[in-house]
Amino acid sequence: MTLDKETGELEASGFQTPSSLAGLEQGQLESKEQGPFSQRLTSWWIQKIDPQFSYVQLLACCFITGLLDSSVYITYGTFVSMQTGNTIFVATGTSNQNNRPYGWARSLCSIGCFIVGSFFFSRLNKFLVGLRRGTLFLSFAIQLAFVILSAAIIQGHLLDSSSASLNSSTQGRLAPIGLLSFQAAGQIVASRTLGVGEVPTVVITSLLCDLMSDPKLGVAINKNPKRNKRFVAFVLTLLGGIVGGWLSKGTGEVQSVLWLVVGIKFVLMGSWLISKPDEQEIAGRA
Repeated sequence: MTLDKETGELEASGFQTPSSLAGLEQGQLESKEQGPFSQRLTSWWIQKIDPQFSYVQLLACCFITGLLDSSVYITYGTFVSMQTGNTIFVATGTSNQNNRPYGWARSLCSIGCFIVGSFFFSRLNKFLVGLRRGTLFLSFAIQLAFVILSAAIIQGHLLDSSSASLNSSTQGRLAPIGLLSFQAAGQIVASRTLGVGEVPTVVITSLLCDLMSDPKLGVAINKNPKRNKRFVAFVLTLLGGIVGGWLSKGTGEVQSVLWLVVGIKFVLMGSWLISKPDEQEIAGRA
């Protein structure tokens, strides 16, 4: 009884007893958990995600690369992701051996916009912290917006979407190529940011080299996840190219492929909102 009285007197005089400290810590914890909605939303938005399973989204990006590069090549005679091929197209254009009129210009536009896109998305991830949920959502939202804009330009008949446009010299046809090349850079930057370099999403040559030079190439399927990702990435890129080619052939236009990509990009954008948070970061904050 005397001890309780003395404790009460100490607390009344401003001293922090063990019991009062425990109560204060519990109150602070409850305040964090039950804070204003805006505060909890902000905390969730800047929360880092666990990149362990982020390769799933990147594999979907490989399929997108196949879709876009096959359909855009059929329609405009250039690539929007595979910049090695575009570099050769520009090089052969200097000696007037590119058999596609103004093909070198379209390829040069793609290379330039891919470079600008790489610079933009890399700085975006650097300043906003690439592993944050909000940063990844914003990055893919920008990519989605550029694909939508490209599809809308073509769908609105501002540009010819048929393969006959290969013979056209209209400079305005560079617009969708530039937009799609810019957003493609966001995919490979995302793979670097997430630490999944084995799935670069836009490059096949180095992927195949890494796959075949893997010293653990022949081990069991559950023993080498990086090899598995590389193999699936190659297959999905190839499959995307096949699907894009058949869609372009069946419709005679490229916008059907673009709208399909819009749907996939939209799902990928939303997937970052439900991605598993980084448990280590949560433990560190606690």
